Amino acid sequence: MLKLNNIDAGYGKLGVLWDVSLNVEIGEFVALVGPNGVGKTTILRTIAGLIKPTKGEIVFLDQRIDGKQVQNITKLGISFVTDDGCLFSGMTVHENLLLGAYIIKEKEKVKRLLKEVLELFPRLAERKTQTVGTLSGGERKMVAIARGLMSDPKLMLVDEPSLGLAPKLVLAVFESLKELTKRGVTVLLVEQNVNTTLKIVDRGYVIEQGQIVLQGNSKDLRENEHIKKSYLGIE
Repeated sequence: MLKLNNIDAGYGKLGVLWDVSLNVEIGEFVALVGPNGVGKTTILRTIAGLIKPTKGEIVFLDQRIDGKQVQNITKLGISFVTDDGCLFSGMTVHENLLLGAYIIKEKEKVKRLLKEVLELFPRLAERKTQTVGTLSGGERKMVAIARGLMSDPKLMLVDEPSLGLAPKLVLAVFESLKELTKRGVTVLLVEQNVNTTLKIVDRGYVIEQGQIVLQGNSKDLRENEHIKKSYLGIE
């Protein structure tokens, strides 16, 4: 579904990513893990079109998307859920969700998507008329993911969904993402919470200093000595 080939990218003259190559297959749940500030979010921003790579190419469903405008990438089927959700706190859950479907013109399709999203997140259905600013941290994360689904994406880019959440809520959010893959949505996740992430995803890439240093299925990565020592605290 998605291929990054030898990508360099950054902010102005500041290089962040160096020769990054990765792939995501249809229906997979793939994670980018590593310390803070090493380029994980920059990878997502580059895929979403917010940053233009200085080298390499990005291919989505056999079509090059590097250089395309953000709205055109969204229309192709890529949804980006940022770490802060970019929600409108003074608006209701229902209103925030409808904003996620702004590229969809068919009213019946929007109704269907809204019904499916609220079935996936029954807690949000209970709080549909509540303003987002009054929700808990976990509920706001769910609104952000649910709003990302309202564009009917084929691929969801999800940045740090566990940030600021209690462990119990982290598991609930991760399980909702896993459920998405069962429903046919491919997920590329960025996370610092390596232990929980590698228990739930299919495959992972480890990013350090803007480069991929390890990759493999989640079981192999959990058993890797570097992962154990550097990320799981196991000597």
